[in-house]
Amino acid sequence: MTSYQSGDRMQQWQPPQKPAELTEARLIQAILDDVFPINSNLPSERVLAVQLGTTRPTLREALQRLSRDGWLEIRHGKPTRVRDYWQEGNLSVLAAVAGHSEHLPQHFVRDLLQVRILLAPTYIRLAIEREPVQVESLLTEILVTIQDAPSFTRADWQLHFQCTRFSGNPVFTLILNGFKDLYALVGEVYFSNPEACAVSRNFYTQLLACARSQLPQEAETLTRQVMEQSLRFWLDTERAASNS
Repeated sequence: MTSYQSGDRMQQWQPPQKPAELTEARLIQAILDDVFPINSNLPSERVLAVQLGTTRPTLREALQRLSRDGWLEIRHGKPTRVRDYWQEGNLSVLAAVAGHSEHLPQHFVRDLLQVRILLAPTYIRLAIEREPVQVESLLTEILVTIQDAPSFTRADWQLHFQCTRFSGNPVFTLILNGFKDLYALVGEVYFSNPEACAVSRNFYTQLLACARSQLPQEAETLTRQVMEQSLRFWLDTERAASNS
């Protein structure tokens, strides 16, 4: 078993949600379901606590968290307003929405791939500048394990995740972590295309050569080209799905 795969196969034990976290999750779900639409007012604390099956102190804690992240506007003496979270939210909102694939806007994945075109070439260049041996080892492992859509999806995630770590800039890692679940969901659709698998295998092979030769600028150019091609593949996938 390769080192990057071992964590994927282990049982993932999740601690039980705390009451405030559960209340927060229920409120986010209600907002995304349009039970509480954008720019609407929430019921009073007393009524809302009953609706959510929680206590008022727990509800207040959840409301404060959601206010901090840009979901809600708490107005003293007035009802709490549901913000236009696409305009007033932050990365926490983005990560939460990414975890609810049924509520994603039509072009959400396309928009994320456009952002990846801007970010991935930089963190991969930095990774090869700082940790070329680590990148080489990672890609060597990846190339002997990829064989089907699930394995390509896991490998592609690990490549990008580990390169954000090797880049030395934790902001890249924090941004990417917000989309881990969505990455897995989209990846299996994307890598169901044999041509996409072939392009990615070739990308990993060429990137391995860049790491071995310590050519970060070439790796940056290569990554940008492949990320742009990935976006074109996804757009083709969307068009095919809409025509089926």
